[in-house]
Amino acid sequence: MRAILFVGHGSRDPEGNEQVRQFVDRLRPRLRDSFHIETSFLEFGRPSIGEGIERCAEAGAMEVAVIPLILLPAGHSKLHIPAEIDEAKARYPHMVFRYGRPIGVHEQTFAILRERLQEIGERPEQPDDGTAVILLGRGGSDPDANSDLYKIARLFWEQTGYALIEPAFMGVTTPSLDDAVRRCLMLGARRIVVLPYFLFTGILIKRLEQQMAQYQAEHSHISFALAGYFGFHPKLEEIVLDRLNEVLGQTVAMNCDICQYRLHAAHHHHHHHHH
Repeated sequence: MRAILFVGHGSRDPEGNEQVRQFVDRLRPRLRDSFHIETSFLEFGRPSIGEGIERCAEAGAMEVAVIPLILLPAGHSKLHIPAEIDEAKARYPHMVFRYGRPIGVHEQTFAILRERLQEIGERPEQPDDGTAVILLGRGGSDPDANSDLYKIARLFWEQTGYALIEPAFMGVTTPSLDDAVRRCLMLGARRIVVLPYFLFTGILIKRLEQQMAQYQAEHSHISFALAGYFGFHPKLEEIVLDRLNEVLGQTVAMNCDICQYRLHAAHHHHHHHHH
């Protein structure tokens, strides 16, 4: 029997952890019934990864796909989760563990970001002159993860009409949101949209709402807007299914109705290119 262990980052805010569980529940119908499915958390949430693996073992799993529900590869996905898997290998030598990639850069990432902007009335393809977007990431001590945010900002810039898409970070590293706002103002922005690249709600998102009100109060002649955070958007399901298929093989993981749809879509796409 095979199991899938989803790993959320975990939040001090219980609502954030609940969102991870809800996302996995929405994904369930799209996965084969034969899988045992568990959700675990790196921190601030239970079960822990170790406990999640233990539940898979108790359910009789011989193989576990560990899928991180984490936006960018950083210390957690590079060090902490592999360390947990190594420990589990020692404890359950008869079990096979496969480790999937974090969400990372995926075409659906940009579709979600575009939708978040459209929801607040932006037209990403033809934005108003003088509108700047700040792509706000979590930021951390891992230079690779921080540079990934720059890569996403650049790729998103390529796909939209904004003159300015500025990366910034909430804490730990710079440029901070204050730095990015200052830079956009210096470059003559008349409207500044903050687009948070966060998976779940939490203390930071709540703090951000207060910060936006403060910017607006300080700069009455500039329009400020906060887009919805990246979050557990339905399109994220496609990304996670792709990550699952990378480690388990295309047809193995998915409920077959969807395989048909995807094969059809791929065929269609292929056709389209030839003409």
